[in-house]
Amino acid sequence: MDEIKRIVEADQITPEEKLENTLRPQCLDDFIGQDKLKDNLKVFIEASKKRQEALDHCLFYAPPGLGKTTLAHIIAKEMGGNLRTTSGPVLERVGDLAAILTNLSEGDVFFIDEIHRMNHLVEESLYPVMEDFELDIIIGQGPSAKTIKLPVPRFTLVGATTRAGMLSGPLRDRFGIIEHLNFYDDNELMQIVRRSSSIIKVNIDDDGTVEIAKRSRGTPRIVNRLLRRVRDFAEIRTGGKINKQVAQEALAALGVDDKGLDKMDRLLLKTVIEKFNGGPVGVDTIAVAISEDSETVSDVYEPFLIQSGFIARTPRGRIVTELAYKHLGIELPKNSKQKDLL
Repeated sequence: MDEIKRIVEADQITPEEKLENTLRPQCLDDFIGQDKLKDNLKVFIEASKKRQEALDHCLFYAPPGLGKTTLAHIIAKEMGGNLRTTSGPVLERVGDLAAILTNLSEGDVFFIDEIHRMNHLVEESLYPVMEDFELDIIIGQGPSAKTIKLPVPRFTLVGATTRAGMLSGPLRDRFGIIEHLNFYDDNELMQIVRRSSSIIKVNIDDDGTVEIAKRSRGTPRIVNRLLRRVRDFAEIRTGGKINKQVAQEALAALGVDDKGLDKMDRLLLKTVIEKFNGGPVGVDTIAVAISEDSETVSDVYEPFLIQSGFIARTPRGRIVTELAYKHLGIELPKNSKQKDLL
């Protein structure tokens, strides 16, 4: 099945990526939400700067769009170093890793997105780098092969992953700072809408702010995307002013309902209800039924649906909750055992 572009898909790449970078907070004080994580990072960064050392290696794990990449940018700026970015799948060979590491300077931040998808050989070669700042390179083959230890400037590795469970124990244990990012509440999302609207110079009232925030799935990247799309509707319908009515009309046109669910979310829930009697059913079966990849279902759709209480995981599989039946306007069968399964 061709990839479906979703307005509420947090890891979707759009032509407005440059604008997304403009909206990205540049320091911890501008970063909204994740208060405990921010407070901890401030302490770690200040202590490292006081000792004139590189910050300890950091691992951030969370669903897409919650600020993992933004935190890497902030750490680099707060520490006064350059940011080098790559992703796990790109690092196919040890030589790819060596090319990046040899170009690092003292105090730089090396950011690896989707770090759980690194080649295992590259991962193992990263261990001595993280611990001793030395890269082991093997020259030659067979009995004449020898290992050269290549010194690497002291840097901070920042890893980001949407699937922390897929990280190997040895890699995870080498991170000194491990933090989980939570979904944002409506008040935090409203703050993000106000900040972003002031940056891109959008006129929006309080009711319009609330309407966009509550449909943003607890995700800053999505709230910014919805704001930009609603802005387009407002420029045509109301001369650029975003109010509750234009926000509702725009989001309805985009297929985003009042709970932040889009067409694919509703299709997933209806499929489990209509084809599998509400569950329990395995994620692979759901993926086949809606013609999607199982990883997309578990990484993109499920986190928000579970967080919002529309789906529950049980030892026997996924089940649709009573809340989902009510939201979709479907009557819960009288002989349903959903409550017993929860």
